Amino acid sequence: MKILFTCISNGWGGLEMYSLTILLHLKKLNYDVSLLALKSSNLYKEAEKENIKLFFIETESYFNLNSFIQIKKIIQKEKFDLIHSHSSKDLWFVVPVLKIINSKIPIHFTKHVASGISKKDFLHNWLYSRINKVYAISKMIEQNLLVTTSIKKEKIVLLHNGIDTEKFNPDLYERKIFREEIKIGDDEILIGMIGRISQGKGHEEFLLCAEKLLNKYSNLKFVIVGHPSINEDGYYKRILELAERINQKERIIFTGLRKDTPNILAGIDIYVFPSHDESFGLTLVEAMSMKKPNVCTRASGVLEIAIEDETSLLFNKGDVDDLSEKISTLIKSKELRMKLGENSRRRVLENFDLNGYIQKLLMHYQVSVK
Repeated sequence: MKILFTCISNGWGGLEMYSLTILLHLKKLNYDVSLLALKSSNLYKEAEKENIKLFFIETESYFNLNSFIQIKKIIQKEKFDLIHSHSSKDLWFVVPVLKIINSKIPIHFTKHVASGISKKDFLHNWLYSRINKVYAISKMIEQNLLVTTSIKKEKIVLLHNGIDTEKFNPDLYERKIFREEIKIGDDEILIGMIGRISQGKGHEEFLLCAEKLLNKYSNLKFVIVGHPSINEDGYYKRILELAERINQKERIIFTGLRKDTPNILAGIDIYVFPSHDESFGLTLVEAMSMKKPNVCTRASGVLEIAIEDETSLLFNKGDVDDLSEKISTLIKSKELRMKLGENSRRRVLENFDLNGYIQKLLMHYQVSVK
């Protein structure tokens, strides 16, 4: 089966990273996969390092004639069996080309991010009518699709993202490696969050919580792992200013972007996922796979992953006092931390393993290309 992935995005977050993860997994299974992306994007550069077969366009501007011509040539020459798009923007490039050349190539589309506006106008209806299958990464996304688009329910498949549980296996990593790097003692409790620094991800609450708890406990340190999203340098500056005001520089650590997530998670004692609204929450799943006791927001996408008091402690969105109280509960009880960690790993293995995701995905591919 010859598959083209498309992801016309300049971002480098969960959507783009997950697209690459699936590509690499399919390549490992000897599927003929390739990627269409922006040449300037991080996704293109990372895929290039992995020797993925690449096609590119130069701009993400809609209705760019050169882009249409390039995509038309690629599709006509390569004769793909299936196209899998990962960004809504992709459809504005791919669908018109397929319509123009009267191609019957099936299009599958993964909806990663909820839409805040209605997309039931004539043009969107025209685009969506050409899609054969839509994957919703959570029930929240599934409901959002039904409310904001004209896509029929029978075309939508609920398919939770999965992670490589062999890679995110706590038995493969040592707790001390990352801790020694950032000078954390063995008897100190390290509380961390990982992900893009972006509005709505909960970094303010995390820091305000740190301020409260650092004044209460002497054996704590906090770590923020990640880099600012595109066009969010102003927000990042505010986060750094808040950390500076708290004046606990030795106990609040910023690492910037890191690629060794399992190694970092191995060194963290309590994982915090304070995102306000989340379509799914892949970094939470990764932390759970590493047996991390976790505190996360009581938000829609998260509730499909975390089970309150079994895998996770939940707090009300934006409530710093509630977050601080839940973290304090874990600080005081090593037994509870162990219990949540064990239950978390078990839940991921049973529900969010990448191999299971790939099997389901390939089943849907096969149905479309018959």
